[in-house]
Amino acid sequence: MDDDAMRRFSVPDFEDLPEDLQERIAEETDRAGFTPNVFSGFAYKPSHFRAFFEYHDALVDDTALDREEIEMIIVAVSGVNHCYYCNVAHGALVRIYAKNPLLADQLVANYRTADVSDERMAMLDVAVKLTEAPAKVGEDDFEKLRDAGYSEEAIWDIGAVTSMFNLSNRMAMFADMRPNEEFHSLGRQPREE
Repeated sequence: MDDDAMRRFSVPDFEDLPEDLQERIAEETDRAGFTPNVFSGFAYKPSHFRAFFEYHDALVDDTALDREEIEMIIVAVSGVNHCYYCNVAHGALVRIYAKNPLLADQLVANYRTADVSDERMAMLDVAVKLTEAPAKVGEDDFEKLRDAGYSEEAIWDIGAVTSMFNLSNRMAMFADMRPNEEFHSLGRQPREE
C-alpha cells in the first residue's frame, strides 16, 4: 500500500489491517497488478471500507447497466465535481470497458462533447443534473430515460451509481486521495479483440 495514497490522513500499514481487509486488498492487487489507492485510503477506517466496497460491488454486480455505462456515469460525475482521483482512475476504466482511448477525456472535460449515443447522453444528462441540482430532478427526467429505452431498474441504477460516486468524489477530495501512476496510461491504446 502506498503511503502517498492520500495526503490528509495516514495510510495504515497493511499488516495492521483486519484480515478481511487484507484479503480484499490482496485480491484487488492481484487482479489489477497494483493496489489502487482508494483501497489504501478507505482502509483508514475498516468499517467504512467494508460498507463502501460492499455497496460498490453491489452497484457493479447487480445492475441493469453495462459496465461501460457505469464507468461513463462515474467519469461524467467526477468531471463535474473535479475529483482528480476518480477522473484518472475511472477514466482508465472507461477507456478499458469502452475500448476507446478518447472517451474518458471527453467525459472529464465536458460530458456533452462525448461521442456517445443519444440514449447514453440522456443517461449522462440525468446523472449530471442529479449531481449539480438534485432538487431539480423531476418526472421529465424519468420520462427522458424511459424514452431512451432504460428500464425502471436501469433508471434506479443510474441514480444509485450517481449518488455513490458523488459520495466517493467528496471523500477522495476531502482526504486528498491521489491516483496511482498506473491509471494514467491504462487503456490509452485500443485493445485488440
